[in-house]
Amino acid sequence: MELTGAEITIRCLQEEGAQYVFGYPGGAVLHIYDALFNQDQVKHVLVRHEQAAVHAADGYARSTDKVGVALVTSGPGVTNAVTGIATAYMDSIPMVIISGQVPTYAIGEDAFQEVDTVGITRPCVKHNFLVKDVNEIASTIKKAFYLAKSGRPGPVLVDIPKDISNQKTGFSYPSSVSIRSYHPPQHNDAGQIKSAVQLLLEARRPMIYSGGGVILADASRQLTELVHLLGFPCTNTLMGLGGFPATDSQFVGMLGMHGTYEANMGMQYCDVLLAVGARFDDRVVGNVKHFNQEKRKIIHIDIDPSSISKRVKVDIPIVGDVAKVLDSMLAELRSRKEILDKQAIAPWWAQIQEWRGKNCLFYKKSNEIIKPQSVIEKLYEVTRGDAFITSDVGQHQMWAAQYYKFDKPRRWINSGGLGTMGFGLPAAMGVQLANPDAAVACVTGEGSIQMCIQELSTCKQFHLPLKIIMLNNRYLGMVRQWQQFFHGNRYAESYMDALPDFIKLAEAYGHVGIRVEHPSDVEPALKEAFGLKRQLVFMDFITDPTENVFPMVQGGKGLSEVILAEDL
Repeated sequence: MELTGAEITIRCLQEEGAQYVFGYPGGAVLHIYDALFNQDQVKHVLVRHEQAAVHAADGYARSTDKVGVALVTSGPGVTNAVTGIATAYMDSIPMVIISGQVPTYAIGEDAFQEVDTVGITRPCVKHNFLVKDVNEIASTIKKAFYLAKSGRPGPVLVDIPKDISNQKTGFSYPSSVSIRSYHPPQHNDAGQIKSAVQLLLEARRPMIYSGGGVILADASRQLTELVHLLGFPCTNTLMGLGGFPATDSQFVGMLGMHGTYEANMGMQYCDVLLAVGARFDDRVVGNVKHFNQEKRKIIHIDIDPSSISKRVKVDIPIVGDVAKVLDSMLAELRSRKEILDKQAIAPWWAQIQEWRGKNCLFYKKSNEIIKPQSVIEKLYEVTRGDAFITSDVGQHQMWAAQYYKFDKPRRWINSGGLGTMGFGLPAAMGVQLANPDAAVACVTGEGSIQMCIQELSTCKQFHLPLKIIMLNNRYLGMVRQWQQFFHGNRYAESYMDALPDFIKLAEAYGHVGIRVEHPSDVEPALKEAFGLKRQLVFMDFITDPTENVFPMVQGGKGLSEVILAEDL
């Protein structure tokens, strides 16, 4: 039996086990939507903006280790989706985006709603395809899912012209994929493993630094075993939170621009550094020249060879799947006859304890005005640390990362590399659909939430009982903080004038709204909200507008040049 290209597209999604496709219809994808309508295996989630479709697919992927799927039309449908695609690309999130295109005979003629989708998205996808033959749809989508998930994950786009989606051909789905120019690393070098283990055993000031690669590889169990076996301190990047339990005594907190004092100092002054699934980006190591002033040996494990020695030269590179490499390291450690001398690093732990004594996350509590940090602390207590937390970008994001203790992977969902405002709410939709019985909270600000606030309509349609935790300081908080520190208190366009009544707005969308203005009401309000299991609750916390995020490493400075609240 022959099927149309549109029907083949949906059959391919069924074959891949796609549970949801997040999208928005338009002329170039109407045949595909018709095929969607005529089946019930793949569920479609109608968003209110294409950016939200990709963010929702992103949140779904991050929380499940599955490939997220988005469907958008040509022209503005694609360009609206680019922000979401770039967000997923920067954080290596597996995703397949199917876009409609004008008919093949009109490509290049400035047809209605035509853009060069392949050209526009090339810099922010792992790969993209333009399908010009209906017979190639199945093999192309098979390749797209394989590329998205294998090796270093990432978004893959498949552009399908309208006429191709309406042509007919026979259907068979490939059972395997072979791409001549693409061979992701499958094995690790035993010699490098032995060298790395020997170096770790000789360390006297060791540090284990793990990133998002641990989460993506589902390697948190192996990482935790390794850290415990070695007895070393461990720090996570913003993207790596939950890869090692935050409540573990060997965890020294997040590192980087707003990382803890002990994590940053340990990173700077260690003698052996094991980097696992991390990329030494500018927000983590700060000024590379300053970082390189201290002599240390570096072991770097990553699935992507291009990430190794890209910013910081390493001594022992290990290319491979993080989980498999860590398994090999654990086996090698256990096979060694040497007794691991944990007393040898006792002075190093004493130094770390001294740095911990700084209590760098201290803030002045108040009985008069809500401190944003206290809201996150109460959120952690009320949810017992077991919620999925999405965030937007800014001060609230950093406070969520600092004060919510993530003990499990895939519970912290945020835009790390691109720093995308508007990510939190649609990402939370994807998380909630993937985890229907879980508590899902979106930590946001009054600036970020307005980027994709129309998705409250999607939440109403699909009965998503999210809890929105809005830390409302009436400013673009992180912008204001930098303007205070580095621009002479000139708050250019960072004040959020003419804010809406968010409670009335939430109620207009059919949800519950709660405004919280006094510190004593924070905990009761959170308990009330999470008690409403079947309803979305929008919580507007009126917080101290002068509060800043500390610690802070100024851009261009080194990790040890950290600013603490007590320094000002």
